[in-house]
Amino acid sequence: MNSRERLLAVLHGRIPDCVPACPDISNMIPARLTGKPFWDIYVHQDPPLWKAYIDAVKYFDIDGGFELYDFGDLFGDEVPAERRIVDRRADGSFVTQVFMPETGEWSRYVEVHTAAMPPATQIKPASLGLPEAPSTWEEITNVKQWPKGFELWELIRRELGDHGVLGMPSGMSTLVLQDPDDIYAYHDDPAPFLRKRDEMLLRAEARLERIAGLEHRPDFLFCGASGSLIWQSPKMFRELALPVLKRITELAHDLGIPTHVHSCGPERRLVQMAVEETQLTVIDPLEIAPMGDCDLGELKRLHGNRIVLKGNLHTTDVMLYGSVDDVVRASRACIDAAAAGGGFILSTGDQTPRDTPLENLFAVVETARTHGRYA
Repeated sequence: MNSRERLLAVLHGRIPDCVPACPDISNMIPARLTGKPFWDIYVHQDPPLWKAYIDAVKYFDIDGGFELYDFGDLFGDEVPAERRIVDRRADGSFVTQVFMPETGEWSRYVEVHTAAMPPATQIKPASLGLPEAPSTWEEITNVKQWPKGFELWELIRRELGDHGVLGMPSGMSTLVLQDPDDIYAYHDDPAPFLRKRDEMLLRAEARLERIAGLEHRPDFLFCGASGSLIWQSPKMFRELALPVLKRITELAHDLGIPTHVHSCGPERRLVQMAVEETQLTVIDPLEIAPMGDCDLGELKRLHGNRIVLKGNLHTTDVMLYGSVDDVVRASRACIDAAAAGGGFILSTGDQTPRDTPLENLFAVVETARTHGRYA
């Protein structure tokens, strides 16, 4: 089987030739392999992250695609926005902020772009000594132009080919995102967040209707985001996000399209809710303590006949600091814990760090190919 066939088999409840190997290399590893300053990838699109990622997937022979998620305004339902440079540093790094021309407003966060790391996001301007709304700014120049929207999605589909599966965004599992102010605001007055939930639900239904009519449908739908149970309590998740997740997975199931949630952090309760109350197909990264609360063997025993589990090699202790032997041992342990009967994809507990030895990534793939048989 090729990578695409292998992943589609798992997502549709069949047994492939071996456990797919999908270490999360969404950002840092692909950017590192280009040998370029990271701002070339994230700001100047030279190459864009999707191209760097696909090149990395081919280099390591990973069963890829789950980290291809940024296609711009694919459905034309997002607020038009322009990213602008609002501050420059002596070391060449710079700060950007998003401006919304239709409203004349600036985003409440900025991003810091450096040569050696992905953008630092969700930063309040005041923490950098910057005003909330800049009085001066620069346009971003020297940006390599690529197709947009569905044309971009089709280009990525062709570039990825048989090296993996390709999804499309549908909705989110987080409505309170990485800001304590939002948590206070929700408890003071939940009404605006409930309206946002209802708007997201309508947008998700419209997207699914659009997807149903496509000539090339996605292999799966993204319907989750990091930190679903970090900034949202289980009660908040149930009120704000679960109705959207229920509806998306229901509509996607009727279309025969698998659905996927990525949510780093605590996830055990999320897995249970997804299994008992939605038709979600696959969930990751199932992080272990202290970042998460998941035991792969326990989740397999409790829910493995209802949902595809994707995880959960420790990204620092194993991938970053471990030897090849450590990676092989940990990979075999994950396979032994969760592969029986199918429904398992070997991956990492969130993103593989930038300085991970490349031989450790090759070891994950090799172990899945040789040891990863579904007992």
